[in-house]
Amino acid sequence: MVTGGGGFIGSHTMDALLAKGYRVRIMDSLEPPVYSKGKPDYVPEEAEFSSGDVRNKADWKTALKGIDVVFHFAAYQDYLTDFSKFFDVNSRGTALLYEVIVEKKLSVEKVIVASSQAVYGEGKYRCCKDGIVYPDPRSLEQLRRGDWELRCPNRGGKMKMQLTDESIVNPANSYGISKYSQELISLTLGKRYTIPTTCLRYSIVQGPRQSPYNLYSGALRAFALSIYFKRRPVIYEDGSQLRDYVNIEDVVGANLLALEDSRTNYQVYNVGGGKGYSVLELAEAVAGASGKDGDLKISGEFRYGDTRHVVSDINKLKRLGWEPMNSLEKSVNDYVSWLREEKIAKDITEFAQKKMKQLGVVRYVQSHDSG
Repeated sequence: MVTGGGGFIGSHTMDALLAKGYRVRIMDSLEPPVYSKGKPDYVPEEAEFSSGDVRNKADWKTALKGIDVVFHFAAYQDYLTDFSKFFDVNSRGTALLYEVIVEKKLSVEKVIVASSQAVYGEGKYRCCKDGIVYPDPRSLEQLRRGDWELRCPNRGGKMKMQLTDESIVNPANSYGISKYSQELISLTLGKRYTIPTTCLRYSIVQGPRQSPYNLYSGALRAFALSIYFKRRPVIYEDGSQLRDYVNIEDVVGANLLALEDSRTNYQVYNVGGGKGYSVLELAEAVAGASGKDGDLKISGEFRYGDTRHVVSDINKLKRLGWEPMNSLEKSVNDYVSWLREEKIAKDITEFAQKKMKQLGVVRYVQSHDSG
């Protein structure tokens, strides 16, 4: 079973499972705005569809009947201030999965849980005086000054970003906290009740089928949709933030490895692209793929709660034989091509920006801010 099987990562994983001869059931609530048109056309007939909400125990009982393996992708990811929803969907939904397996004595052989790089918060840095540091988020005062880089908490100097391995977590927002709670629930209950479990901490996954109707998170779709509707993409801070992008095809490969390799049982792995790119580099790649070179805008705004730099160390998973094979350019080109084929009728980029400003998520640096 693939929870969230109608979504981005879930649907691509489902395709790969069907291609390998597995029988697949989808559990999905098709909640708007992500599914503004209902069940997507790319969901194949040979996949059994079970309409269900991970917050509903009865839906779990129905969907889990006869299931050997669960890919748990269903999650709430956004950048709004409805904090409780992150834990209701991500944490409670995961607890219900294990609750039903245990109560009904189901013979589930494996659970693969989609976690996130967001559990690291600002990630790992090196201070020239104090060595390795896992810093807390930048303060509002620092951000309003337009002082973007992480500084040593003891000495105040700028620090150098390091690749972040799996050993230390430091989530800095509701989404990251909820994803780490998923890991704790899954691995603790999995070990206690002998339900082999693997948690995969995805970096920023890119490729076709990312819904264009949820613009509060996801720079690729925000940039691509802005250009699609002839708007200049909004780039926060100075555009130099480093991010770790991984292609959906490489993520699917990691998912199948977690399924088929018992060495992954009760383990956590980073799944990333192996290289950091600036947000400005991503915007330039999207503009190039869209035939709009040079039409970019540094907004003078920041998104309160964003990390400055975070790039995952993927060596642990690479030691099992996995390797990211696809480039950022491929991810961008594939998404832009898919967006054109979708023929999106409604531009919600301006609405999303206004909404985030109303909620205090997007703010101006001090020189622009009358408050």
